[in-house]
Amino acid sequence: MVRLDPERLAAARRVATTAVGSPGLQRLTDLAAALLGMPSAGVAVVGEVQTMAGGTGPHVRPLGTVLPPGDTLSGLVAADRAPLAVSDARADPRTAQLALVREGAAVAFLGVPLVDPARDHVIGVLSVFGPEPRTWTEGDVVLLGQLAMPVATELELAALTAEFEASRLRWGLAIDAAGIGSFDWDLVSGRLAWDDRLLELFGYGADGFSASIDAFTDRLHPDDATRVGDVLQAAIDRCGDFEVEYRVQLPTGGTRWMVSRGRVLPDERGAGVRMLGAAYDTTRRREGEAQVARVLESMSAAFYSLAEDWTFSYVNAEAERLLGRSREELLGGSIWELFPAAVGSPFEEHYRAARETGRPTVFEAYYPPPLDGWYELRVWPAPDGLSVYFLDITERRRAEETARRDARRLALIARVSDTLSTALIDRRGGHGALQELLHAVVPELADWAIASLVGEDGRLHDVGSWHADPELRPVAAEYARVRLGALNSTAPIVDALATGEVVVVPDVAAAVGRGLPDGPARDVYWQLDPGTAVALALVARGRVLGAMSLYRDKGRDPMDAVDRATLREVADRAALALDSAALHEQQRRMAEELQRSLLTDPPEPDHSQVAVRYVPAVQAAQVGGDWYDAFLQPGGATVLAIGDVVGHDTVAAAAMGQLRSLLRGIAYSGGNGPAAVLAALDRAMEGLQVHTLATAAVARLEQEAVDRERGETRLRWSNAGHPPLLVLHPDGHVQVLATERADLMLGVDPLAVRREHVVVLSRGATVLMYTDGLVEGPDLPLDDGVARLAELLAELGELELEELCDQVLTRMRPRGSEDDVALVAVRLHWEDGPRPAEAGPEVVPPTP
Repeated sequence: MVRLDPERLAAARRVATTAVGSPGLQRLTDLAAALLGMPSAGVAVVGEVQTMAGGTGPHVRPLGTVLPPGDTLSGLVAADRAPLAVSDARADPRTAQLALVREGAAVAFLGVPLVDPARDHVIGVLSVFGPEPRTWTEGDVVLLGQLAMPVATELELAALTAEFEASRLRWGLAIDAAGIGSFDWDLVSGRLAWDDRLLELFGYGADGFSASIDAFTDRLHPDDATRVGDVLQAAIDRCGDFEVEYRVQLPTGGTRWMVSRGRVLPDERGAGVRMLGAAYDTTRRREGEAQVARVLESMSAAFYSLAEDWTFSYVNAEAERLLGRSREELLGGSIWELFPAAVGSPFEEHYRAARETGRPTVFEAYYPPPLDGWYELRVWPAPDGLSVYFLDITERRRAEETARRDARRLALIARVSDTLSTALIDRRGGHGALQELLHAVVPELADWAIASLVGEDGRLHDVGSWHADPELRPVAAEYARVRLGALNSTAPIVDALATGEVVVVPDVAAAVGRGLPDGPARDVYWQLDPGTAVALALVARGRVLGAMSLYRDKGRDPMDAVDRATLREVADRAALALDSAALHEQQRRMAEELQRSLLTDPPEPDHSQVAVRYVPAVQAAQVGGDWYDAFLQPGGATVLAIGDVVGHDTVAAAAMGQLRSLLRGIAYSGGNGPAAVLAALDRAMEGLQVHTLATAAVARLEQEAVDRERGETRLRWSNAGHPPLLVLHPDGHVQVLATERADLMLGVDPLAVRREHVVVLSRGATVLMYTDGLVEGPDLPLDDGVARLAELLAELGELELEELCDQVLTRMRPRGSEDDVALVAVRLHWEDGPRPAEAGPEVVPPTP
């Protein structure tokens, strides 16, 4: 909350109309609106009436508008004597009927008062508002309160300007009213002649004036006598002009300030013989200047004035404090000599521009040590020089810079987290994750960097590098390739690995470059020639996983404590991510091996080739419920099966193993067709209390003599809620084996009727069975996936069967699937020739 001195308060009220539309208030309301993110901001001076003194935005009342305080939102702030934050003024009974609210201009409103400390009286309000509701935070209220200080200062300056102008007017009126007295002093005879006005100013009557210089010296204040006599004598000696101000002691006991100006006239020999001049009363001006000086001295802001020759002509107490010099040192001294760093700086640029253009200017600038601070300055040109008001904003600038650095730090940490997560989700491994990490920290923390990992051999290996300059990236990569072999045991990275701390290298050339042996590492190093460096280990759960080396060029400042803390947090996150990824990958490999151990190799019946695939989910570490099977029945028919147990955990894997074993036993021992096998499996699940749900499809390739003669094979199939089988015919046509209404999945009803279907296949046909992970996901509806797979099968049908399976997996799921994928493919080769080499050797179990 901002407080004003009572005298300046009165002046601010008197000049409210003078301050209307001033550049200072306009800039401050612009700033308030921008920082608070609101379309409108205003400054109102509140007294018996409310005057709109400044504003920004489309909904501000015209500047200079006078309203009763009770009809305005600002009036509420003044009445409550406290900040007012209204999220939706339309819903607040205090504000709903106010004009700006009814007009929809001030739905959201935040205002802070300006308070006179002596009389505890609110004198004004700074506010921001807009047409949309908004929830205000404590930080918003604090920020607007801080902005109120410059607003109050602007009103303070308006008061000061008004007071100054009023004083000058009083001086002029006093001079006009009093007139100017003249004198004529004959230096040869000594006779002094004064006019009536001058006699009156010195307190003489018509009979009391002696017409000699004694009449003047008798009235002269003793403290001024010597100085005035010296001025007059100097003018006589050189026959020149003079001007002197002094005090006159009146017979009534009072004192009057006077200024005398004159010229000494010489005779033909050049000797002074006559002094002509005038004098006038400056008492009121002196009193006015004293009043202004009292105001300037009581200001909380610094103020000084510069004469036309750039010397200090006035300095208030706050300016003495901020400039670090006393008045005695400053007054009469040149600003360019006393503050040489100002030469050629924004200070000189703006000061001279104000003098040349005659327009005031506002700017911020930094002055180096010994002041070592940021200042906000307002400069007003005057006929006799410049007036300068300034504030020390160093702390504000530091706070803003700290806030900016904190924001950049948080953004970097968030970016690193996202980068690591994306790299690990995409299964790019530790190498890929660290390379992405380097992209995130360069150039934010360094100009170039190298990342290293501890390999399975226990040694450190450089696995990535990155340089802000694209032309130097190959050079940095080459240095990363050769540097470890050339470094000695005292290298900074060795210390980082040993201590786990951030190792700062203020001079890389001394610590590393000059110690490198002749060879590629030394040659490449000097092409990069870094200035400073930081090395640190990547440690997680007490284990060193790798390291990072970050380098800055010679023209860039070394890392400070904030940068190093940010780097430490980034490194810790990277190490934890790498450790988690390694553990995840280990678990994933174990899960995949367990899953594969449950799935057997397919048979290789004569003139038929069977290919199988199992791919675990990209992000899953558990075993899943997807499975396949292929075997021969005792009669020689080839049975193909595929299924998917609901769930993705060890329970699902166990159920998958049970169902697969049951199906294999039922199909083999009974020699039944697919529908009978699925029906028997459903009943067995009920009887053996295998409490799970699963989809499955069973197909049997069978051939009798007549079929063999025709070069045909019958595909008999049944489907329990599983994605449809696909058949690629020799002519390139793809058939989707689906029914209008699908049979129930397994585990729902043990008495469900299972239907069976038959398709006649020519030799050369390919049958494809798969689980839903191949054709369904968040980015792919099932029907669209099946259609895409059918198109892909037709496109790739000419490929050898094993390559066909690989291409189907790659093309359908280039980034992997979020679900397990199982695949069974069968290709029927022609029977009038030997078994094709690509089908592999014929491996079948013995038949009874």
